[in-house]
Amino acid sequence: MTFLGELYTSFVWIPTAILVAALVLRLPSILRLWRDPLLRAVGGLLLLACAVFVSVTPATITWTNRVTGVPNISAPWVYSLLTAFSGSGLLLIIAWRGGPADRSAADRRARRWVISVYSAVIVALWVLFTLADVPVERVRDLDTYYANTPFMREEILLYLLAHTVAVAITSWLVWNWVRADGLGARLRCGLTFLGIGYGLNLVFDLAKFTAVTARLAGHDLDRLSTDVAPPVACLAAILIAVGFILPHAGQYLHDRRRVRLAHRELRPLYRLLRTVNGEGLPFPPRATPELRLVRRETYIRDVLLPLARHLDEELRARAYRAALRLEFPPARARALAAAVAILDAVADGGRSAHCDGATSHPDATELLQEIGAVSRELRHPDVVDAVRVAAGPARPKEAGAAEPAGSAEAARSAEAPRTAEAPRSAEAARTAQAARSAEAAGSFLPRRR
Repeated sequence: MTFLGELYTSFVWIPTAILVAALVLRLPSILRLWRDPLLRAVGGLLLLACAVFVSVTPATITWTNRVTGVPNISAPWVYSLLTAFSGSGLLLIIAWRGGPADRSAADRRARRWVISVYSAVIVALWVLFTLADVPVERVRDLDTYYANTPFMREEILLYLLAHTVAVAITSWLVWNWVRADGLGARLRCGLTFLGIGYGLNLVFDLAKFTAVTARLAGHDLDRLSTDVAPPVACLAAILIAVGFILPHAGQYLHDRRRVRLAHRELRPLYRLLRTVNGEGLPFPPRATPELRLVRRETYIRDVLLPLARHLDEELRARAYRAALRLEFPPARARALAAAVAILDAVADGGRSAHCDGATSHPDATELLQEIGAVSRELRHPDVVDAVRVAAGPARPKEAGAAEPAGSAEAARSAEAPRTAEAPRSAEAARTAQAARSAEAAGSFLPRRR
């Protein structure tokens, strides 16, 4: 046995393991949505690919022949699995390109044609094997050893032809799809791996055809069949499995990263509101990241909802206008204004603007929807402080009573000269500009107490 043959025998389990991993990743979706033709095609292809690589190992071939008592009975079995794998690849591409919403008559005809033709090929393989005389067991070189044997010759050429046609069509369709517009990066990358894998299958068929044709012509190129074709098939299977795994695993990792970032993003607001509630959330060691995010969001909203009754809406409005004057975008200005109002309410112990017996409270719906943006701004206390300075201090309130909206003091404040606020606004503008520069450079200052 040559080096390549020993390498194939030793590492044939690698593509099998990767194919099994791809099948395990897809299995929950396949079982949950069994009526989806696309998922059925994916499951069938991966299952058949696993069966092929388990069946072609020398140990499995020897065991099959010994258990059945028929020399070389594993040949039509492996050929049948390989033919079914070829047809399932075509069915997958037909279902994949059409999509769940496109079940046209042409797609249905194509599926029926593929199933009929490849089923007929499998039946023909078993009929030809029954007619052939193959008494000598060949584990690794059956294709070339029996290349001149009647009926077995036709069986070998038939399975190679069926496999070549299927992988050529599949490879052509996949590469056409890779060049299409509107594909996501993960899907395009997965299709690229599939295209390379099916292209290597053509190399496998070329090596096999060359070796068999050489035998028919009286030459000996058996090494192409026994030493070159098997490792190429292993590499092709690995690339095809990666092509199926990559979009699924990539989406899973992307979603998991997004959840963790969202959970970490809420940390500043969560820590601030813990000073109001007095206790935080218990840490469940086995909780999923999704559950931790939901628990943190729920905790923040549960604490923020009663606190919203005490927000100084006038301070919040002034902070919003101040943020706009400091050239912040409107969306960020709203988040900064909310952060200023929340910090003021927390510092004042919930007595900023409304008493506990107030009959009307501000609508907290918008605030509860912007907890992520508000928490992001709390990571930059220098920016929040700059907006607070530009907005001016919160108005003093008497305990237990809310200030009338149209009070004389409010009128006097509105009529105050603009020149009195000019130095403070200029200082706030300089502070905000410095804060934006520091933020752009990645410098985050600690909160001033």
